[in-house]
Amino acid sequence: MSKSRKPREIRISGARTNNLKNVGCAIPHEALTVVTGLSGSGKSSLAFDTLYAEGQRRYVESMSAYARQFLERIEKPDVDNIQNILPAIALEQKNRVKNARSTVGTATEIYDYLRVLFATIGQRASSGDDAVFTGEVPDIEAQLAGLAEGTRLIVLAPLPHTARSGKKWAADLQEKGWFRVWLDDEIREIADVQKDLNKAETVLVVVDRLIVRKKDDYRLREAVRNALDLGEGLMAAMNLSENETRYFREAQRETFSPNLFSFNHPLGACPTCEGFGRIIGLDMDKVIPNKKKTLKEGAVHPFTTPSNAEIQDLLFGAAKRHKVPLDVPYEDLTDDQKAFVMNGKGGYPGIRKFFEWLEGKRYKVHVRVLLAKYRGYYTCPDCLGSRLRADALNIRIGQSNGGKNIKDLCEVPIPDVLQFFDELEPQLSGYERQASERLIRDIRTRLKYLVDVGLHYLTLGRQSRTLSGGEAQRINLSAALGLSLTDTLYVLDEPTVGLHARDTNRLLSVLKALRDNGNTLVVVEHDPEIIMGADHIIDMGPAGGEEGGRIVFEGSLNELMETKYSVTAQYLRNPPKPSKRQSQRLKLSAANSIEIAGACGNNLKDVTVRLPRNQLVCVTGVSGSGKSTLIKQTLFAGYEHDHGRSLELDALPYSELNGLDEFKDVIMVDQSPPGRSQRSNPVTYMKAYDEIRKLFADSRKAMVMGLKPGDFSFNTPGGRCEKCEGLGVITIDMQFMADVTVVCPDCKGRRFKHRILTVDLFGRNINDVLNMTVDEAMAFFKTVPAIRSRLKPLQDIGLAYLRLGQSTTTLSGGEAQRLKLASYLKSEGKKDGPYLFLFDEPTTGLHMSDIDTLVEVFRRLVDDGHSLIVIEHNIDFIAQADHIVDLGPDGGDGGGRVIFQGTVEELVKEEDNWTAQYLRKKLEGEKAVKPAKVSKPRKKTASKV
Repeated sequence: MSKSRKPREIRISGARTNNLKNVGCAIPHEALTVVTGLSGSGKSSLAFDTLYAEGQRRYVESMSAYARQFLERIEKPDVDNIQNILPAIALEQKNRVKNARSTVGTATEIYDYLRVLFATIGQRASSGDDAVFTGEVPDIEAQLAGLAEGTRLIVLAPLPHTARSGKKWAADLQEKGWFRVWLDDEIREIADVQKDLNKAETVLVVVDRLIVRKKDDYRLREAVRNALDLGEGLMAAMNLSENETRYFREAQRETFSPNLFSFNHPLGACPTCEGFGRIIGLDMDKVIPNKKKTLKEGAVHPFTTPSNAEIQDLLFGAAKRHKVPLDVPYEDLTDDQKAFVMNGKGGYPGIRKFFEWLEGKRYKVHVRVLLAKYRGYYTCPDCLGSRLRADALNIRIGQSNGGKNIKDLCEVPIPDVLQFFDELEPQLSGYERQASERLIRDIRTRLKYLVDVGLHYLTLGRQSRTLSGGEAQRINLSAALGLSLTDTLYVLDEPTVGLHARDTNRLLSVLKALRDNGNTLVVVEHDPEIIMGADHIIDMGPAGGEEGGRIVFEGSLNELMETKYSVTAQYLRNPPKPSKRQSQRLKLSAANSIEIAGACGNNLKDVTVRLPRNQLVCVTGVSGSGKSTLIKQTLFAGYEHDHGRSLELDALPYSELNGLDEFKDVIMVDQSPPGRSQRSNPVTYMKAYDEIRKLFADSRKAMVMGLKPGDFSFNTPGGRCEKCEGLGVITIDMQFMADVTVVCPDCKGRRFKHRILTVDLFGRNINDVLNMTVDEAMAFFKTVPAIRSRLKPLQDIGLAYLRLGQSTTTLSGGEAQRLKLASYLKSEGKKDGPYLFLFDEPTTGLHMSDIDTLVEVFRRLVDDGHSLIVIEHNIDFIAQADHIVDLGPDGGDGGGRVIFQGTVEELVKEEDNWTAQYLRKKLEGEKAVKPAKVSKPRKKTASKV
């Protein structure tokens, strides 16, 4: 290639997906391109709905018709042309995993490598405290021949569960001449105890009973060889003279199947829990959710329903006869009195028999629903949560401290697993080192990628479905690095979500490593450090919604810093400083605070913390330090549990929750989307459509036609178009091709029948109203306070450009988050409340310039008498908080402690505090990353991974 020739690039022309205004751009290959811009400006529409969708569509269509029917069918995006596109992989900011069997280890494939490693060099530990002697067959024979003359031995072959396959395995043993086993401290016939043997983890087959003779040891040698053959390299010798048992292993003989270590395979899964690690049963914490209540107040929750009032009466009557107090809190009852409530007496059946009776009524749907409501999950008593059968856990690698089984490596943080493999190599024999060298190298590489993306605090056994959206995306990112792909297009959605500022630079290094591997990266991002580290920048705007969808800038960082028309550039050049507001230092007491005492769930170290009421409180700390555990899984789940709500939500342990009685309710606003239905839209979500329908129904023409409010609904039969059922579009199933969505031929996309559309208000029909933006609707309904009061929060929170009838499925992540928040701004301050609002990273999806708007809304909530507790990493937001609680000092086992409580001014004085370091830079007006010389796109190189 000549030097004058431009590098290859992806060229997009005529993109019109969602709000894109027929835009075109060029994305260089083998470069890191960041797509930024205000919320709703069209970033995701360009990166995911256009670029990634077309890449996937072309890949799927390259396959045969037979293969395509098993793959996801993707609609062709609304774009004229995309040239030079690569095979695409999307790493979205959503955790779509719902399967309880998926873990961090399986998602990253590290667990698969571990299974092969244990099957390759794993050694079986002894069943008891005796060490296992490992050696060649002559060495084992010499060990036994060296026993005292006349020693009585029973030579046994331990037959593990994996060696027993099929229903006739016992009969096969007998056909081969093995008739006896050692069971219950005696020799038993196989035929007599076959049912017991089918359930046993290990069967000890009796190979021979003999007496040690120095001159005639041929029988001993034959017994040893037969036992090793039968036991697949493992045997036992029971010394009856000294009443001891020793185990022997033939060196390099015993082999295992990788499936033995898989909890998703019958060979390895614990038979009790079937590989889930937990079993389901009656959860007494759900049956008696609030132990501070008395029996008379309804402490036994299922007895408080009208259908079970008879059981409640039996409880009260029997309690009086047996002198069990009804006016004493359940937690203060004696053990005998609690046993009475549980087991019953004197005509009262008790909780346990009540649920046993319900089990007999399971054929009724409402009974099954009731049983599910009071069930919970418990750690499996057999595998203790490891998911594997005992035979798999008995196999270990390493020699220090008895070695480690696969469960041990899945229950500790990633750095501890890395340390184990650092120390393992010197302990391996020459054969083991040769057999495991490649496996260990690949395991270590993938573990290091997890550390690099800021997930060092996770364990390999952590369920994937419990990860946040940001964590799930970084898991997929580390897995992609482990695959060592080249010439691939990666599209990422805000990979910094949930990441502390400390770890952003490490994430940027990971993205560049993926680029240097010969891949093309397109990242939707707002973080200044990621933007400043990009090779190419596309800035969308100039605003959001209908006012966005254009490319404001395209080029390098240095060129961006010189442009005058980009909000992003203005922020990077002169980041706004937080308002000079002296935080009020409160002397926290029970009268003005919320107290969480003795929180010890997950990695929390018996945390006790007081959070001021009627303030904006920010809970900060590095990723994995325990923020979500403290606020979501302890404070919120504990409140819900105490009030008998959301009983499926398990609260993590704590001693006390105080100060919540002052609130009318506790509301959790997390990152879950506001609605997935295509019928959901802003006007229905904000409960404004009911008033609009009523207004149309009250018009003179509607009354003459006999129309009711329901006739103006597109969700119910009546006035809606039945051809499209009120959606305005029809989806046509193209079988092996992507479904095609076309405008409804009957209503022409207007959702309603013609006679409904003839009814108008001031010249606008119901379809015209649904097509209005929030600003337009506020002006149109200026004389209708009931509608304006429901729509005004959308204006206040920066969503005035949304159309009332726009489907929520088309909203960006930032828009969806703010829409959900806006629905809670309808309350009229102190007249309706006060409420305690809990937010989980509300800045997700927000541009740097949108954060000030969000803070203003939060200030309004505080001024109205509400209290806010916000989990957040964004330094711009943290700088605006009234009170800060910082957890740490690190993630995982290194976190779980409160390392700071106080105001922003007090926090910046802290020296050994990660949050304080980045906050100081912000308050001093320093930029997180200086605009350095941007690296040019790298030439394609071979993979080094």
